[in-house]
Amino acid sequence: MTTTPNEVLRRIFGYDTFRGEQQEIIDHVVSGGDALVLMPTGGGKSLCYQIPALVRQGTGVVISPLIALMQDQVDALTALGVRAGFLNSTQEHAERDAVEKSYLSGDLDLLYLAPERLRSEQTLRLLARGRIALFAIDEAHCVAQWGHDFRPDYLQLSTLHERWPEVPRIALTATATPATHTEITKRLGLEGARHFVASFDRPNIHYALEPKNDPKRQLLRLLTGEHEGDAGIVYCLSRASVEKVAAFLQDHGITALPYHAGLDARTRAAHQARFLREDGLVMVATIAFGMGIDKPDVRFVAHLDLPKSVEGYYQETGRAGRDGLPATAWLAYGLQDVIQQRRLIDTSEGDDAHRRRLSAHLDAMFALCESVECRRVRLLDYFGQESTPCGNCDTCQTPPATWDGTIAAQKLMSTVLRLKRERGQSFGAGHLIDILLGRQTDKVQQFDHASLTVFGIGTELSEAQWRAVIRQLLARDLLAVTGDYGVVALTPESTAVLRGEHQVMLRHDPTTKTSKVPKKAKPDAAPMPEDAAPAFELLRSWRAATAKEQGVPAYVIFHDATLREIATRRPTSLAELSTISGVGANKLSKYGEQILEALTETNL
Repeated sequence: MTTTPNEVLRRIFGYDTFRGEQQEIIDHVVSGGDALVLMPTGGGKSLCYQIPALVRQGTGVVISPLIALMQDQVDALTALGVRAGFLNSTQEHAERDAVEKSYLSGDLDLLYLAPERLRSEQTLRLLARGRIALFAIDEAHCVAQWGHDFRPDYLQLSTLHERWPEVPRIALTATATPATHTEITKRLGLEGARHFVASFDRPNIHYALEPKNDPKRQLLRLLTGEHEGDAGIVYCLSRASVEKVAAFLQDHGITALPYHAGLDARTRAAHQARFLREDGLVMVATIAFGMGIDKPDVRFVAHLDLPKSVEGYYQETGRAGRDGLPATAWLAYGLQDVIQQRRLIDTSEGDDAHRRRLSAHLDAMFALCESVECRRVRLLDYFGQESTPCGNCDTCQTPPATWDGTIAAQKLMSTVLRLKRERGQSFGAGHLIDILLGRQTDKVQQFDHASLTVFGIGTELSEAQWRAVIRQLLARDLLAVTGDYGVVALTPESTAVLRGEHQVMLRHDPTTKTSKVPKKAKPDAAPMPEDAAPAFELLRSWRAATAKEQGVPAYVIFHDATLREIATRRPTSLAELSTISGVGANKLSKYGEQILEALTETNL
């Protein structure tokens, strides 16, 4: 039966109109064209290949690195009445055999594969025996070497076009700088494809970045003060930190679970399943967790350590607020973060060019933290897009005060210089601060540093203020940290400051408090009337029970946005219910009577 993208959108997905460039992308792929799509998380990338797969003859083959999430992706499509399956290493032989037979008989609309399966000639022969509607390469940034999520198996995907030149390809990612965009194009052989680049702006996300000052307590204030009972993700750099932070939150009455590579696969899978299926759960994780997480109601993403790159930060924070409702991206960063990251770069594998790339990534991330400008402007500028101040980040809401830190910078640099010239010594930030504050520590006495002319010349600032000075000078490349011990060194740019030829304006660290997240939704998300709240909660309870009974995440049944519209409009017939956004034919048939009955029984 011939059908159009608009018919599929309404009948299966329950939406009346496409968003942004979705329709143009879909029409292009349906007609057999290749496409490279750069679109933010929550922008509707999945529809850009799912709908063409349903309109074109054959099976849409989706290359995805997300083995742990394939079951949930297939469950979500099955709930819509789409015939979907996957092949990966988690399946028993009988399961794989059943999926392969469905594919060969033409009974699959979408087939999900991990990229490593395409190294197998057996898989390639299987695909060749069926009819392929399209190839969708999801998370395409994984092809970018030395990128934040590089996957070597993605490098082989350019061979798909050589083997199936008539099958259209669509590569999609939510994260790509202009350089990464170019690299994806080259490595996947998409020079002749149409490129669609949407704005990376996520206006519903409130960005807040603050210096560390007892970071676990800062996190607790955020969770209890602004996100009580909300689902969220907390990222930490190390496995040990993940365990400590999860235990800390649990001790303070917050349902939190750890996730890192040191846990066995069964535990990781169980924790991920709970996060996807339960409301209000906090996942404390390393960056091993999160790619492709399709949970729409994540209300916050918090970082307790400095991310290695702006790309990684954007990708991770993008997991918040996929439903378009207000969400928070919060980060605590400190001087020690920079020192630790520099040390990791210095000892990393690869050549000098690779280490320079890593340093450039870290410099950009650190500059974002120390910026006195709108966070969103800086973030979008990194991805080559222009923006105006957003009014929905900490620096817009509370512009940071600045001060002339030239003399403080000169005192600090003079200390570094004198230690090097007079004693042939280099030290880390902590000892330099002890010298500036005139502290008679064991190390000061051991090296007779009280005899230095710079000893005690910095008592006008506190230790915390000196740490902020060092941190900001590092961010501007006016100082550097080197070696295994993170010693502070001068840079070529330090000379102009020491000579008084360059003024150094620094930002005051804010007092320790989380900036307020606006409670209003973004402009195009209408608030729910107060009298609809009881019906909404009733529907959420029904959804939770239904999802538990079926063993699927709640959002597979319906998204919050759909339940909000049902609660607000209170349909009294299946015909009315069918006009609600997100209610397609399969879900109407499956759940329609239950929803109407629930609303009627409670007289709402």
